[in-house]
Amino acid sequence: MAAHLSGLTRATLPTAPSACHTCVWWQSRGGRTTNKDRWMDKIEDDWGAWGTVYRDEHGNTLGSMQYGPAELFPRAAELPAGPPSQDAVLVTCAYLVASSSPWVMQSLFLAAIGEARDKGARALEAFAYRYPEGESAYERFQVHKTIFPRDFLSDFGFLTVRTAGRVELARLELGGLQPVVEGSRSKVLRVVEEVFFPEPLPAPRRP
Repeated sequence: MAAHLSGLTRATLPTAPSACHTCVWWQSRGGRTTNKDRWMDKIEDDWGAWGTVYRDEHGNTLGSMQYGPAELFPRAAELPAGPPSQDAVLVTCAYLVASSSPWVMQSLFLAAIGEARDKGARALEAFAYRYPEGESAYERFQVHKTIFPRDFLSDFGFLTVRTAGRVELARLELGGLQPVVEGSRSKVLRVVEEVFFPEPLPAPRRP
């Protein structure tokens, strides 16, 4: 089986990292909680898959990401630099199993961009943090799962909406993106693999 990206739904949630199975932090606010089953029913009826799960060729999960219409994540209204824009798809969190696979986060973001654009969203937004220079990859991508390095988002073209200290709300307008990020998750995975695993160059011929 080849490595693949699949939509995050009630059916595929058991394949996501276990920390994600019952978490409703983004779906709750003001000290209240919410029923995840009812939330999943609503978002899947109105939107469809609410994220992506990345598995390798052996079926092992490498990471997952949650995203969807900003209005369905009320916690975002309480965060520094919030609230997110109502016309945006919000990337709320990403869970990487290991920091030794740098393409996993890129592929998850590309999947979110493609999905949001395919569904007609005007923009993709995420909360960002300006880490000090020299911060470790572990700290930047694994310790904090709900906020993303600002320079990493800049590479995708995200711009700052507002700031609160080191925290930013960052936005990527989707209108001007090239078709390479559109389409199914399998196409996104192919693009990522071409970047990180290029075909080997042929050996030079001997004279």
